[in-house]
Amino acid sequence: MKLETVGILIDIKPLSERDSLARIFTRDYGVMIGVMRGAVIAKKNRPLIGQVGAVSWNARLDSQLGVFHWEASRNMAALIMADFSRLAMMNAAFALIGALLPERERYDRLYNQTIDFINSLSGCRDVVGEYLGWEINFLREIGYALDLSACAGCGKHNSLNYLSPRTCRAVCDACAAPYIERLYRLPMTLDVAMRLIERACAAQGADMPVARRILCHK
Repeated sequence: MKLETVGILIDIKPLSERDSLARIFTRDYGVMIGVMRGAVIAKKNRPLIGQVGAVSWNARLDSQLGVFHWEASRNMAALIMADFSRLAMMNAAFALIGALLPERERYDRLYNQTIDFINSLSGCRDVVGEYLGWEINFLREIGYALDLSACAGCGKHNSLNYLSPRTCRAVCDACAAPYIERLYRLPMTLDVAMRLIERACAAQGADMPVARRILCHK
């Protein structure tokens, strides 16, 4: 079986003295996992997190751990390597993709948004806002679509200072009063978004990625 597409290398770890286990977020097949032969000892064209390029995945059976052939075209992380904050946000995004997206399920809209987000990191001034925008899109893709346009209880459009973690809809001050301890305080921040991600991780039985958690402790 052979699959060919383009993607972003989001994770790579040594598997043996020569080979690595890689995760690539692809345009056509979502997250793919496979072996990169010789990646550990490569001196030229070494695979690096943040690279984008062409990828083929080969396996005798669909259920087997396949082997990647990777041809990087550029490294999107190159311009932010000296900036810890921007690099941390890229790594947090990649960690969430790897932890919460199912293998080989297509997310073409999120793929394009992720490309745009990483490209924007080197030039944007509001790095936190840029990342938070990406994370809100990510939450939507995994079933936590935020609706902050009107109160979930009464439909009002003002005094929307709370968020229901159950419905992901805004709640006005009056409707929130009896349930304050169960609601999240708006506006959306990295901490509020992380609480929603923690719920998603718990629902899927996944660990909260450390790379995301440290964003709230910088």
